[in-house]
Amino acid sequence: MNCQKFKIIWCSIFTIAGSSVSAVSLAESLAIDERITVTATRQPLAIMRADSSVSIIDSSEIEEVGHQHINQLFHTVPGGWISRGNGQEHLTAIRSPVFTGAGGCGAFLFAQDGISLRAPGFCNANQLFDVNSEQASRVEVVRGPNSVFYGSNAVHGLINVISADVEGVQNTVSADVGGYGFHRLKGTFSQGTAEAGFALLANITDDDGYQNDSGFNQQKIDLIHQQSVGRWEVKNVLSYANLNQETAGFIEGELSYKDEAMRRINLNPEAFRESKSFRAHSQWQTELEQGVFKLTPYVRWTDMRFLQHYLPWQALEENSQQSVGIQGQYEKHFTDVEFISGIDVDLTNGELTESQGEDFSPTIPQGVHYDYDVDATLISPFVHTKWSITENTQLSVGARFDMTKYDYDNHLTDGDVCAAEVENCRFTRPSDQTVDFEQWSWRVGLLHSITPNQTIFSNLSSGFRAPQSTELFRLQSGQQIANLEAEEVLSVELGWKASWQGFQAEAVAYQMEKENVIFQDTQRQNISEGKTMHTGLEFNFRTALADNIQLDANLGWGRHTYKSDLTLSNINIEGNYIDTAPKVLAGARLHWQAMETLNFRLEWTHMDEYYLDPENTATYAGHDLFNLHSSWQMNDNISLSLRLNNLTNRDYAERADIAFGNYRYFVGLPRTLFASINFTL
Repeated sequence: MNCQKFKIIWCSIFTIAGSSVSAVSLAESLAIDERITVTATRQPLAIMRADSSVSIIDSSEIEEVGHQHINQLFHTVPGGWISRGNGQEHLTAIRSPVFTGAGGCGAFLFAQDGISLRAPGFCNANQLFDVNSEQASRVEVVRGPNSVFYGSNAVHGLINVISADVEGVQNTVSADVGGYGFHRLKGTFSQGTAEAGFALLANITDDDGYQNDSGFNQQKIDLIHQQSVGRWEVKNVLSYANLNQETAGFIEGELSYKDEAMRRINLNPEAFRESKSFRAHSQWQTELEQGVFKLTPYVRWTDMRFLQHYLPWQALEENSQQSVGIQGQYEKHFTDVEFISGIDVDLTNGELTESQGEDFSPTIPQGVHYDYDVDATLISPFVHTKWSITENTQLSVGARFDMTKYDYDNHLTDGDVCAAEVENCRFTRPSDQTVDFEQWSWRVGLLHSITPNQTIFSNLSSGFRAPQSTELFRLQSGQQIANLEAEEVLSVELGWKASWQGFQAEAVAYQMEKENVIFQDTQRQNISEGKTMHTGLEFNFRTALADNIQLDANLGWGRHTYKSDLTLSNINIEGNYIDTAPKVLAGARLHWQAMETLNFRLEWTHMDEYYLDPENTATYAGHDLFNLHSSWQMNDNISLSLRLNNLTNRDYAERADIAFGNYRYFVGLPRTLFASINFTL
């Protein structure tokens, strides 16, 4: 979009701002931190009383950012990075490198209202595009393991998107327009109250894309119903998302992201992604004597087709899953003790087909490579107790036992896909089999209040992830059985939190050691013999510099290394830094309330240098970006917003790597303007 079109608007805004006087104090609005998390322990808990690291992105932040991609929301999360691919694709890092590969997504749990978006053994790296983050009540990010409450996949952290409550939804319509053909229409509607009411939240997005032959259209809907039924409080949530994307793959060549002629080239114009998802859950909650009982049945369904543009032979993958499950939880409160127990049950049928239209080589032939389904059963009881040892000190102890069973059925012939005379065939179909995993996880936490406004905390916890179904059954190079163990992590964390009028801060140090790390070795065999180490410091604060100026900042420093020689390379990589793991991720935001109805926000984000390969021979230099946001409340019913991303027009890569001997980059957008108008009905 041509920025000149908005020159008059910008000039008018800055003229008003220059002559205005602050009417509302940001310092007064930055009160004692009384935010509540419902993710850390699966029950409402004040952030200051949590013996873990939790970041909350509330609805005001979501509205202010007006994100076109989920990664823009995570600039405030210390040590967190959602790497943007093309369209709505992404990869995630929380106290970790960016993980790729079949099981990379298994390092994190992605959830809506505490229920995983995909079944635990059937994750997808891009699955956050399934959830309506654009209209969420808030997003909660737990940094570090939380397997005691959520089981498999909550290893490095979890992202929980909290759906809105009926009483918090206004009747609104808004429209967004932006550069490179971005258009979005959003609407919210509610009727009634939390005692009896419903709400509809929906958005439709169309984007032509920056690169040639790219772009996407997407629709998301949340339908929410709340009702009091006798002693029960009931909340029903139905969510649907549909994505149709013409995907642009990597551009290739060292520093090609700086080449104006290369930046908009799409080397994979035939690539696409189609994804549909449906989820529904019904939370029933009632108060008992000194306690609370919750019961949440749910169903989920997904269907996805995409071309594997990141592989030279570009096979077509089609996968789907259907699940039913239930979460049961009972909380009991005594004078000095809180007791939580529960059980999670998840039953899933997943299907996967991979096919290739043309021969690439004798070892990578055309035809159907895989066609199988997996029935998965997960049963997980857990218990957690919190004891107030003294008035200022509390101890928490928890444990969980997960029983996971995969029943795999191959629909094709067993063995190699290639002709009989071909050696080193790329694709191997294992025979029908049943695989079981049993895993304990535990957690011990300690929290002490130094003063009413300061706490220190520590925790020692374990986490795990069972192997994903694709790691077990989509095998290569003659591997008939994947004898994989569950990945395990042992984490220790020490932190400090403070909250005064006009100032909030948190500082955390952590160390995580992972064993049985699952990877594909140089022989293309899936094995679980790796060890890695993850050590880091995280810091964030928010302070009022003046009555109408506020500053908040975050810093994550991490050292992510191979602790054993994972045979990812022909040389010993023990002690090397893990690739795609910046040491420093940082950001800051300066908020200026120019007048009661006019706000500005200048944002800085920093990406440190990182290695592109396990051998640590190639790097991406990192980058610094600036974004400028402004909003103007014209009257009680109409507001305008402008967002200028990449203010300095920096050439950068959203993510860089090396594969098949080539430097590859996902291109970052140049300076781009977005405008929004919102009507309150």
